[in-house]
Amino acid sequence: MSTLFEKLGGQPTIEQVVDDFHKRILADSTLKPFFATTDMAKQRNLQVAFFSKIFEGPDQYKGRPMEKTHMGMNLQQPHFDAILKHLSDAMAARGASADDTKAALAKVTGMKDSILNK
Repeated sequence: MSTLFEKLGGQPTIEQVVDDFHKRILADSTLKPFFATTDMAKQRNLQVAFFSKIFEGPDQYKGRPMEKTHMGMNLQQPHFDAILKHLSDAMAARGASADDTKAALAKVTGMKDSILNK
């Protein structure tokens, strides 16, 4: 049985999804301010490794836990919902099936409390 990572197309596709995802985030006036001082090249590498890990691929993530990464950002449910929408749209644009997109979003949603520091 294939992992979600494999079904999505592995590393090359995850990289394309993250690139598209970041373009969508930075075009969103409600999310862009959170990334004003972010090194987006570093962020890209961390995001690719993070998604690879949570989508059942290689665990090469060396970043901080989600609670620490998002501490003090005051992220709210509408921000989280916008992130999910941009991720869903980026995945669809890269050819992910509806089922695989739903499974990926479920993995991210499972971390919502850590991301929103609830």
